[in-house]
Amino acid sequence: MTTGYTSPLLSRHGAVPATGPDEGVAWHYGDPTGEQRALRTGGAVVDQSHLGVVTVTGPDRLSWLHSITSQDLTNLAPRTSTELLVLSPQGHVEHAASVVDDGATTWLVTERSHAVDLAAWLDRMKFMLRVEIADATDDWAALGEPVDAEGAEGEPVTWRDPWPRVTGGGTRYGPPEAEHPGMERPWRLVLVPRAELPDAVAAREAAGWRLVGTWASEAARVEAWRPRLATEIDHRSIPHETDWLRTSVHLHKGCYRGQETIARVHNLGRPPRRVVMLHLDGSGHLLPAPGAEVTLDGRAVGTVTSVARHHELGPIALAVLKRSVPEDAELLVDCDGGAISAAQEVVVPGEGVSVDRPAPRGPVGRGITPRGEGAPTSML
Repeated sequence: MTTGYTSPLLSRHGAVPATGPDEGVAWHYGDPTGEQRALRTGGAVVDQSHLGVVTVTGPDRLSWLHSITSQDLTNLAPRTSTELLVLSPQGHVEHAASVVDDGATTWLVTERSHAVDLAAWLDRMKFMLRVEIADATDDWAALGEPVDAEGAEGEPVTWRDPWPRVTGGGTRYGPPEAEHPGMERPWRLVLVPRAELPDAVAAREAAGWRLVGTWASEAARVEAWRPRLATEIDHRSIPHETDWLRTSVHLHKGCYRGQETIARVHNLGRPPRRVVMLHLDGSGHLLPAPGAEVTLDGRAVGTVTSVARHHELGPIALAVLKRSVPEDAELLVDCDGGAISAAQEVVVPGEGVSVDRPAPRGPVGRGITPRGEGAPTSML
């Protein structure tokens, strides 16, 4: 989707424009490897001004957002970051937003292509409640920083990425935090007035930081197995498939749209698909595009969602596969110029069972199997 946005930082010397969901900002500034290293060592800033910003004000804002989304927001403290999903009645992901409240306004950062629709949907859902919704994308821009800290009082509005920690009410399908590669990726978004974006970057450069592109930030995200609305999510996605119950869903809050699917799959079923990280064969210098077909023994079994050239790991990708694909199977990925082989790194295990799935309380009904034996995907 073309947004029509162009960052003023694209006028920098050496800037190469990004494409796809990052259109409008720089993919890199001439040195992708050096930029990745700078981001890894914590001395970099990433232009994320292509993201969308939605604000919600009014005394009912947190309790109202709590009632219509997947996250527990009733007692969200100021300058405490979380994230939420808006689900369809069938539990499919429609919107995702990074969330932080400053005591007067709840800030929702999302993909620019979703901001208008998210604001419109929220506006339709407010009824008689004391809330006001605005698409503030034209007024506010985001900067990405490799910093693991919330914004302090007096600082700009800041969202600290909770991934891959299991937040209150969440659960995990993948490894514990101590074993998760995402723990090596500190990340936050700092919101600045859009007109002040160049000055905010210049101030960081004056402190010794380097301006880097989305090649670097996306490579770090793929390495961290971090799902993204614009890439890993399609019209069939449920949060379990991407291990997004870690940070975006509270399993023990009140009713909200899509909750039945969330609870049913967690308690009894198994997600029909699972996300994996692929280590791609780079010997032929071929790289698949997002959307490329993944095959096993000549059968289509999944789709590549995100692709990156990592400065240490080489070519890597995230892909969504059928849950039934064996975890040790070597796959083929379509490329322009021929298929290449890909080895899986498991993110969501094929078993499809979370670590805290409740044990059955009594005899299991026909077509439903207890923990460890799975359940039919028809339960979705």
